Amino acid sequence: MVGATPWVPPPRRPLDQGDRVRRWYEDELGWATVPGPPLHLSVGSRFDVLDVPAEAGLAGLRHLAPGSPVAVQGDRMRLLMAPGSADELPGVLHWLEWGALPLDLRAVGGEGAGATMEAPPPPGDGAAGRGGEEDSAGPAQSVEPGCAGGCRDSGGPGDCGRPEGRAWGSVQGAAVWLRPPEPGCEVEASLPTLSAMVGGGGTPDLVRLVDTVATHCHRIRLRRVCAQPLAFS
Repeated sequence: MVGATPWVPPPRRPLDQGDRVRRWYEDELGWATVPGPPLHLSVGSRFDVLDVPAEAGLAGLRHLAPGSPVAVQGDRMRLLMAPGSADELPGVLHWLEWGALPLDLRAVGGEGAGATMEAPPPPGDGAAGRGGEEDSAGPAQSVEPGCAGGCRDSGGPGDCGRPEGRAWGSVQGAAVWLRPPEPGCEVEASLPTLSAMVGGGGTPDLVRLVDTVATHCHRIRLRRVCAQPLAFS
């Protein structure tokens, strides 16, 4: 029609933060996500997760490869493991003679379990990723990056400069990366696995990792028991 105004498509809506985070995981890393909020990562296909107290997780960092991803949320640490490790954990604990003790650790994953973990923001995306800057929700507490390399293996409170009871991550308790995954790298090759005990090749050994974190979980439990007042009849 002569003189008709040509149709102009509306401007594209910019991606919000949730979309950017989802695309970073799906496009850059190839990890499946579960829509939020908050956004979650699907666990069990590309990796499983060992969920332990942060103090125990810090002691286990020395058994990981430099590229092994590690996340923290509140006072918990999530160590990524090779797929299938969640199903192997009970047997590993039994073989290490930890199976009969109540330990504050659990494996997340397993084939067909439909497990998830909260997706930390990519490095540099938001205050939680920057570690210490502020956003509209308030100041974020920083994660001590120095803990990744030089922790004392005493298991006592105050190691690595982290006071007992201090929260990790943001003030809202959101998950953050202590050691983020690197796009373009074979993340799976850096994950602790049971086969590393016999295969070698520089892959982190799941058995050594589990033994260390179980030892520290037991120490934490003993401290709590000793700190409780005695009950007199």
